[in-house]
Amino acid sequence: MAKVLCVLYADPVDGYPTDYPRDDLPQIERYPDGQTLPTPQGIDFRPGVLLGSVSGELGLRRFLESNGHNLVVTADKDGADSTFDRELVDADIVISQPFWPAYMTAERFAKAQKLKMVVTAGIGSDHTDLQAAMDRGVTVAEVTYCNSISVAEHVVMMILSLVRNYLPSWEVVKAGGWNIADCAARSYDLEGMHVGTVAAGRIGLGVLRRLKPFDVHLHYVDRHPLPAETERELGVIRHTSVEEMLPLCDVVTINCPLHPETEHLFDAELIARMKRGAYLVNTARGKICDRDAVAAALESGQLAGYAGDVWFPQPAPQDHPWRTMPHHGMTPHISGTSLSAQARYAAGVREILECFFDGRPIRDEYLIVEGGRLAGTGAHSYSEGDATGGSEEAARFQGGPNVARPPLAR
Repeated sequence: MAKVLCVLYADPVDGYPTDYPRDDLPQIERYPDGQTLPTPQGIDFRPGVLLGSVSGELGLRRFLESNGHNLVVTADKDGADSTFDRELVDADIVISQPFWPAYMTAERFAKAQKLKMVVTAGIGSDHTDLQAAMDRGVTVAEVTYCNSISVAEHVVMMILSLVRNYLPSWEVVKAGGWNIADCAARSYDLEGMHVGTVAAGRIGLGVLRRLKPFDVHLHYVDRHPLPAETERELGVIRHTSVEEMLPLCDVVTINCPLHPETEHLFDAELIARMKRGAYLVNTARGKICDRDAVAAALESGQLAGYAGDVWFPQPAPQDHPWRTMPHHGMTPHISGTSLSAQARYAAGVREILECFFDGRPIRDEYLIVEGGRLAGTGAHSYSEGDATGGSEEAARFQGGPNVARPPLAR
């Protein structure tokens, strides 16, 4: 029987919830492209509850233990003495989330001699050294599309928050003020602006569709062109390179995967090609942007605002400059872990595990690496190599806000 090692973020500060603001979730049967939602043989949770934290356990314990498997769940993931490193040596399966990733470096693969599969509860497997997984014949899978629309909604929210100067205006009210001129001095209409997305896959296309009613001019760059009818429907213009698109755009949103070719893509040189006073939104991966170049561009005024929920590493060290740079709208990595999305990615993980244990094929759209090569979605979205370098820096956040509680391992 298998040992399943699951890394999830810590429970709420006040403890695991006993009730929730809403009683149910809307029923969705298919994603916009027709792909069905996860179809496990069963689930042992109520959709709408907190599944992504340690006590939620992705709703997996009853299923795994009733079939004789051992489940270990922890939030303690960074550093050589972490619960994750101690438990990894004899683990058969590792599960973690992009929001609180267990960085599967080549060194950790070398420790995990029994490892057969790494699963992302969500979308994005860049926290796994894909080259090491290929070299060792380890399967890598993720729950494709489970939270793509969740992230697309978050992107639109952040674009509007930056352009309309929402967060500073909210702070004025919270402080008891009524400083209208201060709030309005950095507030614009989105209408008529040129908005471009770097990549127009499931998330990027979802952003384009949601922005069209705002009467903006839409642009995209992607190595895979959208269907001609989609381009006509949205009135979106495709560009052959990021460098060609950037000077035209007032707002740029990053929606591409992280792999060696996109690592630090938005460096000082590329940001200098953007319009002065443009806005940049990144809910893809923090490492696609050069950390210090973004902070410098906000200080100089080259960027009017930067927002996102992705950092590198995660959790971000307490002295990460994005915490204190001006005109930002950063949050922890939350865009894809709404309670709605959690129900889908938890069900998707269960489906992947059922297939693995039963010896049935895992859905092609869930596969990233299989049989020593990129496979399924991985072959379409990723390139060979490794983007985990530097992840050990995450250990510097240990003991900081909301992670000071003792790690929970079950």
